This record gives sequence, structure tokens and C-alpha cells, in this order.
Amino acid sequence: MNIVVCVKQVPDTSEVKLDPVTNTLVRTGVPNIMNPFDRQALEAALLLKDANGATVTVVSMGPPQADEILKEAIAMGADDAFLVSDRALAGSDTLATSFALAAAVKKVGAVDLVLCGKQAIDGDTAQVGPEMAEHLNIPQVTGALKIVKDGEKLLVDRDNESSSQTIAVEMPALVTVTRAEKEPRFASIKGKMKAKKFVVPVWSAADLALDEKMIGLNGSPTKVAKIFTPPVHTIENEIINDEDPQKSVDLLFEKLIQAKIIVR
Repeated sequence: MNIVVCVKQVPDTSEVKLDPVTNTLVRTGVPNIMNPFDRQALEAALLLKDANGATVTVVSMGPPQADEILKEAIAMGADDAFLVSDRALAGSDTLATSFALAAAVKKVGAVDLVLCGKQAIDGDTAQVGPEMAEHLNIPQVTGALKIVKDGEKLLVDRDNESSSQTIAVEMPALVTVTRAEKEPRFASIKGKMKAKKFVVPVWSAADLALDEKMIGLNGSPTKVAKIFTPPVHTIENEIINDEDPQKSVDLLFEKLIQAKIIVR
């Protein structure tokens, strides 16, 4: 079983910094971590490896410093890792990103399962995984909580707004993960030693034979037109705490009438 996990390096902050000119993310000086949902996807892959035997390859697209999270993935138990990095990819939206990552999956070759986090905490679009499935022309299941291999199929547990589901999907397939069956593991001493020696191969746009019209700002049909902070609306409130419950009810009733919320 050959599994590819897509991970992203994201800012470790709730205040995402954006370039006011290009409207793209500014990473300089901002602490970065592995996207938490991608960490869950990696743990799901490692659980499948533990149960069935598998090769887990981790792929990320980003600047050179993104190799840090790939080495972290190696330390956790991944077998191999690749970084897709090229200035031509800068400013890619979700469509351009998914196009490049799908090409990377194809380059890995003979992939049975692609795992992605449900979404990235910096963009929160939840679009890259499903778009990759379309580029790869394989079935997809989103929002997985548990993944079990059943012969040549996968059984995927997921929740939606009104029910829980178990979906059977044939491989090759792509699954986005909300939460793994277990909490993501810590790196072992052996894993850390392997990661320290591991040199992350870097694939450029040319290595993936990417059409530059399909990547970067040129290949991104969505643009950030404006950045602004939504206005904070204040709401007046009053706490009625009379010791006599009946008086409190009467006072509340009168105030609701005065505010024309109810009619006497």
C-alpha cells in the first residue's frame, strides 16, 4: 500500500500577516508549524501503516523552510518526503496549488491513497484536497474520522451535519481528515535520528513539467481584492438580578415592551 500525505506549513498565530500590495501571505518573522489537520492526516496514514504495512510519503508545497515540517513527518514515522518549491508557484490559490500537488502525487507514482487535512488553518478553504481528487480523477471522501483498509477498499467513518456515515471507497482514492482515530504520535528517538540525516529532495515546476500558466498568480483565477477588519458591533445588555424572581420577571417583561420586542 502506497500512501501520500500532503502537509502544509502554516503560521503559528491567529493574526495572519498579508502583504498589502500582493495580498499574499507574509511568512518572514512568523513562527510556522505543521497544519494541525495535516498532522491528523499523517497520523491516519501511520495507523494504516501499523495495521497493514504501507509506505508513507509526505509532500509539501511551499518555501524552502517548509522542509522543517517534512523532517518532522519523517521523525514521526514517514518513509519519504518531497518538497515542491519554486518561485513560479508563489501566490498560487487553491486551484493552482492543487494542480501542482496533484502533479507531485503523479511523480511519486503508483499511489493507492492520498490523505490531506480537512483544511489549512490559515486559509480555511477546505478546497485543495477535493480539487486534487478532480485533477487525479479519483474518488474522494471528506472529513474522515477513521480509515480502515478492507481488501481493495477503504471504509471511512465521517460525520456530517445530521448523521454519522461509513463510506466504502475503492482505491486509489483521496481522503481528507478531520481527526485521526488516535492523537498524533510523538517522534521517536530513532525517528529523530533519521530526520536529522534526511535531506529533503526539492521538486521545481520544471521537475513536475508544470505549465506556468496554470500555477502561481497567473494560474490563480481567484484574487484577494481587498483586506479589511470587520467592524465590531457592540450590544447593550443589562442583567436583572432582583432577589424576588417574580419582580425580575415583571421588570424583564416591562423592558421587552419598552423595546417593542413584545406587545402588551
